[in-house]
Amino acid sequence: MKAIAIIPGTKQVNLVERPEPKISAPDEIKLRVLRVGICGTDREEVAGGRADAPPGQKELVIGHEMFGQVVEVGSAVRSARAGDFGCFTVRRGCGHCSFCLADRSDLCSSGDYTERGIRRRDGYETEFVLDQEKYFVPVPPELVPLGVLAEPMSVSQKAIDEALRVQEARLGIGDSGSGNAWARGKVALVAGLGPIGLLGAIALALRGAKVLGLDVVDKESLRPKLLGQFGGTYVDGRETQPSALANYFEQIDLIFEATGVARVEFNLLAALGLNGVYVLTGIPGGDRPLQLDGAALMRQLVLRNQAMIGSVNAARKHFEAGIADLAQAQKKWGDAVNQLITHVVPYASFADVLEQHPENEIKAVIEWDKPH
Repeated sequence: MKAIAIIPGTKQVNLVERPEPKISAPDEIKLRVLRVGICGTDREEVAGGRADAPPGQKELVIGHEMFGQVVEVGSAVRSARAGDFGCFTVRRGCGHCSFCLADRSDLCSSGDYTERGIRRRDGYETEFVLDQEKYFVPVPPELVPLGVLAEPMSVSQKAIDEALRVQEARLGIGDSGSGNAWARGKVALVAGLGPIGLLGAIALALRGAKVLGLDVVDKESLRPKLLGQFGGTYVDGRETQPSALANYFEQIDLIFEATGVARVEFNLLAALGLNGVYVLTGIPGGDRPLQLDGAALMRQLVLRNQAMIGSVNAARKHFEAGIADLAQAQKKWGDAVNQLITHVVPYASFADVLEQHPENEIKAVIEWDKPH
């Protein structure tokens, strides 16, 4: 079978031949890959950035945002059968830290985890993939057009879930343990309207928050238009600096950061209101130093009772919550959600989206097959 592989640390990316996987254990599921999403991590890997091949191998098959269709299951599998749709999660736990033993490999404390398509484990840019049932997340047939968004939506879900749970716990609001009771009616600023940001805006809007979206694109372009269809209000960061947001809008209760720009991440703190929570998902590149008024920032965090949370990866429950939200969003906003996928290319044309950034892209995907 064909696969897209890199030699980590180089810019060599090729279409290669790999053996087709075969079920060898009763708890395994084999998927035909339909689509794999492209994100900044994939492009960083292709450009020679962070990536690790599996032990004993020179190449790494990339790709972690996958969606596929079941072709075969092991004898002990109960959650899937041939023809079903779904995805596999990304991270595999170390097997010995307390978080991984509690099925929270996204919080692995040993650093010995692996990640499919990123760190010491082949990914999903290939025709067929195989994994254990516990890593399989079902996707209903009606969500086939959006199935490839399950992984990026899981990242947004985890960040929001952690932020809302902190607020619910410290303010004593609600008893569901979900944080949703706190979110309703609150003002949430989403900074960066890429796929993670827009999916975060969808999740927050579904929870009843008043969503503001900050970016540096023309208001008539696709991202602000979609934000508006999801009930959000667009803020052009070229006209309103992050530090000035508090002068124009009512109390901002939550900031969801998805820019990955360190200067913006720090400037946004000035917009956060009393008792607010700030969750960061963007990972800044480069090593240019910043000049910050550290004392002022610390005074603000302390005197205004604010919380900051960093969030990466996601647990299985976040995939499940994200798929449920995508289903709700599809019912509520219809085609607007489908427009998040802006570019689809066949696997043979992978360079068109892996090695360059198409104009007006929100989410680009590589298509390996059609649903059967």
